[in-house]
Amino acid sequence: MNRHLLYAALDAAERGWAVLPLRPGDKRPALHGEDVCPGIGDCAGGHRKWEERATIDPDRIHRAWGDLPFNVGIATGPSGLVVVDLDMPKRKSSTDTPNGVTTFTALCERAGQAVPATRTVRTASGGVHLYFTAPSGVRLCNTAGRLGKRIDTRAWGGYIVAPGSLTPMGAYAVVNDLPPAPLPEWLSARLTARQASRALMTAPSAVRASRYAAAGLNAETASVRHAPEGERNATLLRAARALGRFIAWGDLPREQVEEALQWAGEQAGLSPRSCEATIRSGLNWSIARNGQRRVA
Repeated sequence: MNRHLLYAALDAAERGWAVLPLRPGDKRPALHGEDVCPGIGDCAGGHRKWEERATIDPDRIHRAWGDLPFNVGIATGPSGLVVVDLDMPKRKSSTDTPNGVTTFTALCERAGQAVPATRTVRTASGGVHLYFTAPSGVRLCNTAGRLGKRIDTRAWGGYIVAPGSLTPMGAYAVVNDLPPAPLPEWLSARLTARQASRALMTAPSAVRASRYAAAGLNAETASVRHAPEGERNATLLRAARALGRFIAWGDLPREQVEEALQWAGEQAGLSPRSCEATIRSGLNWSIARNGQRRVA
């Protein structure tokens, strides 16, 4: 098992993709967190996060995978990759719920484009990873559901599980070993436009948005982005609860608040799915308790 996963890590590194160890049988990074940082090795000059510690150095890879059967992660940003993650519906979903592949195919058809031919990996859950090389001059970040339902993307701030890795749900396996194609311009334009809209959160689009609501949105997203490790999810929950009242009062549209908090949470290092769940919980809690604006 160790040898198989070691070869998977070396194969990715030979392609120029920076790898990191994931917990055995799991998808979470196996590297230490900031609160238990020993200040040695990669962190001798201060704590370094998993994206900074991902490597293509074969000696480091041999040491990392020498003893334990770590799964293999690929840090997409440092590897110059953008990966489109096409998910399967959750188990309790309706039988006619479309999966990510179906939604992505429809997205391509609406854009008048063919489904891109590129390196393709089947995920443990039956979904698909489409690998693309990142466009030059643009620093794309992760997205969750912005291209469509059950379509996520991984770029800077994200990683994917490499083929050869195993989880209780199954294995990750290559189904099309083509070299990654350049990210199509039409997809890059959609992702770039979304990214630009998040950068303009200082000007909420809601007509009724007050300066107070806009200031609250900016302050809460900033607090999430700069939350220390170990406090990020709690900070995101507090921010969602604080901002939910502006949705209930009609000062901010829910979609805008969700998008701003999702971006901030992912920038802080939280997973897209974790962000979605926390934001939904916090906003629902707040909206239910702030149905009517208090009058002084």
